[in-house]
Amino acid sequence: MDQGAFTADGCPVEVYRLLPSDGEAGIVHAAVPEGASILELGSGAGRVTHALLDLGHPVVAVDDSPEMLAEVRAETVCSKIEELRLGRVFDAVLLGSHLVNTAADADRAAFLATARAHVAPGGRVLVEWHPPEWFESVRDGQGGRIGEVDVRLGQVVRDGDLLSAVVRYSAGDRSWAQAFTCRRLDATALNTSLTRAGLVFERWCADDRTWFSANPA
Repeated sequence: MDQGAFTADGCPVEVYRLLPSDGEAGIVHAAVPEGASILELGSGAGRVTHALLDLGHPVVAVDDSPEMLAEVRAETVCSKIEELRLGRVFDAVLLGSHLVNTAADADRAAFLATARAHVAPGGRVLVEWHPPEWFESVRDGQGGRIGEVDVRLGQVVRDGDLLSAVVRYSAGDRSWAQAFTCRRLDATALNTSLTRAGLVFERWCADDRTWFSANPA
């Protein structure tokens, strides 16, 4: 069965079109002023973008996949995050999807540098991450339903601070698989990365510490 388009890093576009927002927009909305302008880095097909628009935020959505951006009902910019320089600043910059846990330190530094370059004085960078305890708890078969999509982890392999796995998605009679590798960051590593990007940790934005905010230094 046709699985549809995939992005350069292996994301199945059809899955991200089907996935609804899973509470991310509410976390962001609670952390910023009413009507705050938001730059969303790695927006995908707009599942968080559209929820933020509904909450009254003007959003510029950035992704390097034209197929993903074709689904987005907002201002869009097709660009790699690390190459983005819009010459504009925003009340908030959103770096979701656990991108800060990228396996490559250079990529993490580039993502955070882009966020810092686009946040207004007095603004916030909002980051979704896998906290250290998540890496200890991950098991094969872990997951659940998000909207009409069943999401399960498999083939979990640990190698020092790196964790690799395959996410298996299913909806109706269709299924997709996406492999990923992410890096465990402890508090010291996280704060070092923020400092090098010209950012300062501000506070946790979710009770489970999966979201935090940072301010321009």
